[in-house]
Amino acid sequence: MTVGVRLTVVASQGEADVICSMLHAQGIDCAERMADSVETTWNWREILVAESDLASARELLPRAET
Repeated sequence: MTVGVRLTVVASQGEADVICSMLHAQGIDCAERMADSVETTWNWREILVAESDLASARELLPRAET
């Protein structure tokens, strides 16, 4: 994947690894990088997927409980 679109942002490398592993298991290519839009001392990571996989990838993410 050359350049992807942002699927989500997570607070740690470990979370990014888990999500990318889950996506790869479902046949969705992904990448992660340091999130440059979050100003904090945490190691926030941005998960990227191909635009054509975005809808499918969103369906696989756990939903936040309200």
